[in-house]
Amino acid sequence: MSFPEPEILNSLVARVFRIDDVTTGDHQTGWIVRYRGQLLDGDSATAYDLLADSVRSYGITPLFRKEEGRHVIYLAPSVPEAKKRLPTLNIVLFIITVFSVMLAGAMPEGEPPASQGAQMLWLLGGILTGWPFAVSLLGILLAHEFGHYLMSRHHKTAATLPYFIPLPFSLLGTMGAFIQMQGIPKNKRILFDIGIAGPLAGLAVTVPVLLFGLWLSPLGPIDYVAGQGGFLEGNSLFYLFAKYVVFGKMLPAPLSMDGVSPVIYWLKYYFAGIPVPYGGLDVQLHPVALAGWAGLLVTALNLIPLGTLDGGHVAFGIFGEKAHRAFSYVIGFLIFLSVLPFLLTFSLDSINYSWFLWIVILQWLGRVRSIPLDDITSLDPRRRALGYFMLIVFILVFSPVPMVLLG
Repeated sequence: MSFPEPEILNSLVARVFRIDDVTTGDHQTGWIVRYRGQLLDGDSATAYDLLADSVRSYGITPLFRKEEGRHVIYLAPSVPEAKKRLPTLNIVLFIITVFSVMLAGAMPEGEPPASQGAQMLWLLGGILTGWPFAVSLLGILLAHEFGHYLMSRHHKTAATLPYFIPLPFSLLGTMGAFIQMQGIPKNKRILFDIGIAGPLAGLAVTVPVLLFGLWLSPLGPIDYVAGQGGFLEGNSLFYLFAKYVVFGKMLPAPLSMDGVSPVIYWLKYYFAGIPVPYGGLDVQLHPVALAGWAGLLVTALNLIPLGTLDGGHVAFGIFGEKAHRAFSYVIGFLIFLSVLPFLLTFSLDSINYSWFLWIVILQWLGRVRSIPLDDITSLDPRRRALGYFMLIVFILVFSPVPMVLLG
């Protein structure tokens, strides 16, 4: 495709930009021409829209950047719009995930058979009893992902429908869901909106599901029978508060605090999950409550302020390039949480291995970020305030110990 003469492009850019120097690009650079200088007085978002509209008919997309303290405009060939595809795979994965999550929440009557094969048939026979858990958990995940999807549609940024990831015969029956961005967000404000819409929508469903599920749940002793496994769900500040609201006490309530002050006991238990309060009192989670707890966990993991995670979009919107500096601190903190139980007990069995998988995942997701077309326009005060609020929410829903295995 042939592009207009440089003089025409220069005149269009000069409407919104004071040009200091011009550099011609080629196929290797990936851009047609680069302008360095300064945006003229006015809103950078408006300037981007004006320039984008004026060069669109030429098959050109402008890119606004900051480099070495200067404003830079790149004019690049426009990327073809993503082709619409039938959501066949999305539907198939969702159906499999519904089956898998119902199986995870199934509560068949009677004692499970001794043989593994008979246990499978026993679970399958009671699969319909898993609907309360499936409706609750999938409702949370659907709200989260469609929050992203509908906000993408609102801002005319192409994205796929959610892809659900089934994980049969696991605690939750799924590894969650994701949407795939097919277009590049126009600016940080739009990237922020798309990123934050998922956690906000998910929490709007998670909180009532959790409170209702806790209300359905009885209290009972923390027992462990050898060979049967079991776990205690991790405690975030919000989850501790929710249990206090429903039951009027801090849970799990230990038989004894071993002579230490309540403050020290709860600090150790919150950050390290020790000592395990065997024989103490805790919530015997109803399947709906388990789904609500999982919703808090999923929200917290997505709000980790790194890379392409939702929290990464929020942090980048607020702090810009400085957000990259958080990577080593976050990874270091997760490593610290992993070994803290060992530092307190000197027992290798106490190491919290659950974070090591996420450390590996964050090495992949945490070092990259989505760069909008306009990387100059900053968040407005309302979005900035909402971003700080979500960072507080992250602290409230984050579980230093996601799960304590019994035994």
